[in-house]
Amino acid sequence: MNDICENKNFEALYVIVDCGLGGKIIKTAKQNGVLGATVFLEKGTIENRLLDILGLCTVKKEMVLMVTEQAIAYDALEILRGKYHLDKPGRGIAFCIPIANVFGARCYEGNLEENEKGRGMEETMYRAIFTIVDRGRAEYVMEAATQAGAKGGTIINARGSGIHETNKLFSMEIEPEKEMVMVLSEKDSVDSIVSSIRQKLDIDEPGKGIIFVQDVSKAYGLR
Repeated sequence: MNDICENKNFEALYVIVDCGLGGKIIKTAKQNGVLGATVFLEKGTIENRLLDILGLCTVKKEMVLMVTEQAIAYDALEILRGKYHLDKPGRGIAFCIPIANVFGARCYEGNLEENEKGRGMEETMYRAIFTIVDRGRAEYVMEAATQAGAKGGTIINARGSGIHETNKLFSMEIEPEKEMVMVLSEKDSVDSIVSSIRQKLDIDEPGKGIIFVQDVSKAYGLR
């Protein structure tokens, strides 16, 4: 392994903004050391009774995913927060999640235990709950999550790169008919949200879906 890549910590930097802003986010991030990014089109969900009555409660969003070194990710996060006012309500959400292993990013390959020791991992305030279910069931995931106290979430259509291809996550095929729901929650509420989703969608039954939870190291735009 190249010495330059040893002992480096990597982070996944997520930025969720209104549709059309993803390109600007990427441009700013690249100007501040991030080498590349992927943009996902998705639906955000917000809790607003008036919008619900008008049928306007589904908001088109873009999620920008960037993987970079921890120091660069944190610096970029601060710059994006300031430039796009992500610490103000309704402007977007940005957060970082530690990466255990990276393949194809230069020559880095990490180890989760060693990375956590090197980081001196602090107790985090937020966690990201990811739920993957059959297409059409994401709304039920959001219903279960909000009943347990979640303030909102993001629905992402998951698909392979070709019509006959699939992606895999934890040995589960992510096919064109799958949806992924991401909910950011305070740590104290995670267990109740996960339990609500598991019960409502029978997640423990084979083929019903999968849930996984990750710590969020830094976040802006959450209320």
